[in-house]
Amino acid sequence: MTDIVHPDVFHGLPVLTLPATDAAEAATPPAPGSVAWRLECAWGGETFTEHWRRFLDEVDPAGVRALLIGPWWEDEYSSFRPVVEAIAADAHRFPALRALFLADVESEECELSWLQMCDITPVLEALPLLEELTVRGCGESVSDGENLRLRPVRHAALKSLRFESGGLPGHVVRAVGASGLPSLEHLEFWFGSEWYGGDASVADLAPVLSGAAYPALRHLGLQNSEIQDEIAVAVASAPVVARLDSLSLAMGTLSDAGAEALLGGQPLTHLSALDLHHHYLSAPYVARIEDLCARAGIRVDLEGAEDWDDEDDESRYVAVSE
Repeated sequence: MTDIVHPDVFHGLPVLTLPATDAAEAATPPAPGSVAWRLECAWGGETFTEHWRRFLDEVDPAGVRALLIGPWWEDEYSSFRPVVEAIAADAHRFPALRALFLADVESEECELSWLQMCDITPVLEALPLLEELTVRGCGESVSDGENLRLRPVRHAALKSLRFESGGLPGHVVRAVGASGLPSLEHLEFWFGSEWYGGDASVADLAPVLSGAAYPALRHLGLQNSEIQDEIAVAVASAPVVARLDSLSLAMGTLSDAGAEALLGGQPLTHLSALDLHHHYLSAPYVARIEDLCARAGIRVDLEGAEDWDDEDDESRYVAVSE
């Protein structure tokens, strides 16, 4: 399993969690734009609405450049909808906001599959200058709560879009592919397990792989997938690869079949970095990839070789599911 932890740095800024009420009274807050502000109120005696209002009172939102939303529920896990509604309603108060992390929650706080997400489209619509968006959550909540959704949007400023999921729905992938994101440079999908709603297919990735959807794209991460070999076969001939600087097919069930497709497909020697960590490759294929990357000067990550029964595909698993 890949550990899901709170980042220490987000959008190039050190992360600072808004202090609890008693600590806040004794502390002088830093300049609003000098840190990435993290909000969390679960088990802290405040509702999210109260916590959000206190944040707006104690920190000048006009100077905030980066914001992370941690645990937002009170006593029981609940929908993310009130958070999205609050951000969208007060978006006009955040003219400097450029980065947003929705659901910065560790496994010890809530399993990924229990995060009750919702339609996140209103956030993108309300923040036209946003440059970086990270979304963490599954497509199918085992607690029968709301699920992650996205509608196609036009967003001229967004440069980085990252979905960290143990089960990413195909409709979210299709919505991204149908969106107008002319400035997008970094795109990352964690597909996860079908057991948790991860039903995205290679066909859903067609607009991304064609290279037509995102003219500025330089990094593509198609990760944490149960169909990693199928994705590798598609990537081997995908037009988008020629313009990439880095590529990640990490965290999934990549085996020798996928590696053979990559090695026999279009050249990868223009890449500066190739990430394949958490894989099911045999030693000969690891050696072939290492040799290719060494000769081309590509930084390669092949850590996390996993053991598996080559006669049983079900013995392979993704790095992050629940």
